[in-house]
Amino acid sequence: MTETPLASAAHPALRLSRRAGAVLGGCGVLFAAILVAVSTGAVPVPLATVWGVLANQLVPGIVTPDWTAGREAIIWDIRFPRALLAALVGAGLGITGAALQSVTRNPLADPHLLGISSGGAFGAIAALLHTGLFLGLLTVPLMAFGGALAATVLVLAVARVTGATSADRLVLAGVAVSFIIMAGANILIFLGDPKATHTVVFWMLGGLGLAQWSHLLYPLAVLVPAGLWLWSQAPALNAMSLGDETAASLGVPVARFRLSVFVAGALVTGVMVAFSGIIGFVGLMMPHLVRLVAGGDNARVLPLSALFGAVFLVLADTLARVVMAPEDMPIGVVTGLVGGVFFLWLMARRA
Repeated sequence: MTETPLASAAHPALRLSRRAGAVLGGCGVLFAAILVAVSTGAVPVPLATVWGVLANQLVPGIVTPDWTAGREAIIWDIRFPRALLAALVGAGLGITGAALQSVTRNPLADPHLLGISSGGAFGAIAALLHTGLFLGLLTVPLMAFGGALAATVLVLAVARVTGATSADRLVLAGVAVSFIIMAGANILIFLGDPKATHTVVFWMLGGLGLAQWSHLLYPLAVLVPAGLWLWSQAPALNAMSLGDETAASLGVPVARFRLSVFVAGALVTGVMVAFSGIIGFVGLMMPHLVRLVAGGDNARVLPLSALFGAVFLVLADTLARVVMAPEDMPIGVVTGLVGGVFFLWLMARRA
């Protein structure tokens, strides 16, 4: 049976409604994960209290407080900023990983494996231990972005010089550059103030314990415009995933577009690393999981990778807080364990 013109015209609207439904459903899951994260910890808090504190903060006086000031401080001043920062960082790493995998045609591309996270950590450590906050709170994100961008350029230069054009060789180039940069970061730590070394080392393992409401503005201000720009480039990313020649034939300026995506990825990764430390494998795992359920169209993959990444990191941070309570386990340990197993599964699946 042939389709009627009306049915054909309805297909784009149907696809759009399904896409919007998936995004709204993901946002609902993320909100539920944040509520669970806020109520869970060394001091459990009932969800009703969490709802009450949230409502009272948003609309003062709407509910009568039946909780202590200490419990309200735990919920509003500690756990909510931490859960929201975890969501922002997970979303940033997830959407960056999806974009990098498409623009490089490399299923193993990831900000961590390509050395971008290591470059961001190098810049942040230099700011924290050596240069000081000469630009205020903006110093660490800006220097982290500079380090991430320098690492990106270095990886691309090494790949070009060595002829590492295949997917596996590009990852190897990124891993090699990452080791070199981390060696430099360790030298910075060794030469820094011994009193600050412990904090920086814990931060390098990935941690969200220093989250504050005032800190959320910076990752949010970077993630929203960069994420929307990457999402708007979904057709070009789809073309790039088919090969440079195909993309060029479709009117995509291949070299300039690839560089733009790398710069956007370095910006997002650098700022996220500045506030969370090095958290690996989120950008590797989330796009693959999304493609298993939503297909390969980047118009769906990019926003869902951001949502999956946000949910995953919120739950991973919750696990990191309770597994050794009252001590916090570095969240990088949790993501590294899960990501390492996923990486092995992905290699076996490709083989």
